[in-house]
Order: sequence, then structure tokens, then C-alpha cells
Amino acid sequence: MAGPTTAERGARQQETSGPPPVRRLGLPRLRTIIILGLVLILLGAGVGWLLYGAQWTRVERVTVSGTGVLTPTQVREAADVPVGAPLISVDTDRIETRLRRKLPRIDAVRVVRSWPHGISLKVTERTPVLLVEKGREFIEVDDEGVRFATVSETPKGVPLLELTVSRSGSAAPSHRRFGERRLVREAVRVTAAIPPAVAQDTRVVKVRSFDDISLELTGGRTVEWGSGEKGRAKARSLTALMKAASGARHFDVSVPTAPASSGS
Repeated sequence: MAGPTTAERGARQQETSGPPPVRRLGLPRLRTIIILGLVLILLGAGVGWLLYGAQWTRVERVTVSGTGVLTPTQVREAADVPVGAPLISVDTDRIETRLRRKLPRIDAVRVVRSWPHGISLKVTERTPVLLVEKGREFIEVDDEGVRFATVSETPKGVPLLELTVSRSGSAAPSHRRFGERRLVREAVRVTAAIPPAVAQDTRVVKVRSFDDISLELTGGRTVEWGSGEKGRAKARSLTALMKAASGARHFDVSVPTAPASSGS
């Protein structure tokens, strides 16, 4: 008996190696997938309504913390939080920017959503370390050299800054090279290094040039500090010098390895 022909073998091979049959979803499984899809859609719509449409997730309260000189009312008014708006839609970054622009006394602020219907404004105010006299008022300068506020009364324990830089003579090159802002920052740097016991007696920080900064203390005493460099070493030398020569009126720590005192 003759075997299958070449055509018959090709037809059989095509039948066995062709694409697999398509598996159709059973009706129960298809129904389950449709139900799950509808549930997810309904859940999404419910969450969207809860965040944007429900009354109990809208802004009703704005709280302020961390203020010292500023009042909570001032901060709330400057923040201009949209009370009644959906809490999720409040632009916290824009509120932070607005607060810094309107209230320069603010150094840092965090705007936090307090679910379900509150906004918290957590403020950090700038602290003055120096004062610049301007007529009958005083400009506050912080530890970064930023002039941030004008006050009519001097804060307790904050020294005055006197810039007596000459625009001619030997001091002129220093003024042109560093500029007033740089000299103010150098004065701030010196102020930060003053020993606490001396800082409470410091009334004036006088800047003549970048490397000629002095302190005026209570009782007519003075300290030649020099530049803001080697602040820790100068602080240690000044502390030791004041103990050794407690009756002196003038102290020089511009070269901390060779401190000197004079007057009585």
C-alpha cells in the first residue's frame, strides 16, 4: 500500500503547526472583569468627589505657629489661604512664596495640609544680630547679613553696626573690593564669634575696612578684632585676656597669638 503523498504530508504538517486556537473567555469570568472595572470607576469617582466636592474636606481653619514679633493675624492675612476651597487644591508652594514676599521677617515657612479641613502655617522668623541706624529708626540685620525689617525701638542685646569706611585714602581699596554688603556680612561673622560674656556687653560693632573691625563695650571699653578670620582663636584670646587684665579698657586680639591690653 502506497504511503501518503508529499501534498498530503504538507497538509497534515500545516494542520499540526498552525496558530493555536483562540481561547474565549467564559461568560462568568467576563462578567467578573466587567464588575471589577465598574467598581474601580465608582471608587475613583467617589474619591474625586470626596477630595473636591465634599464639604468636610474643604478649608475651614488656618492655624499659625512659631511667631514671635509677627502676630498670627498678620501671617494669616499675608498668606491669603482660600477658605472654603477644596483642601487638596490649595497651592502650598504659592502660599509660602507669598508669605516670604509680603513678610520679609519670615526666614522659613511650611504650609501643611491638616486633614480633613485645616491649613497649618509653621513660621520661623529671622533673628536680628545687628542694627543699622536710619534716622530715628533701626534696620534689623540677620545672621546672613539680610536687612529684613525696620523698627522704632532697639531690640534688647542687639548691637549697632557702624560703617565708617572712608572712600579715600588707604581704606578706599578695601571698600571698592568688597562692597558694603560684603563688609556687613563680615561684621555679622565677627558678631557670631564674640564670646557670650562679651556679647552681652557689646554696644557697637564698628567697621572701618574688611580687616579693621572693632567692638565698643559698656564702660567705655573697646576691642580691636581685625577681620572675621580666626574668630574662635580670637574669642579664646579675648576671654583669657579679659581675665588676666580685668581692669584694662582696651583689648587687641587682631592677632590672636599676640593679644594685648592697655589702659586702666
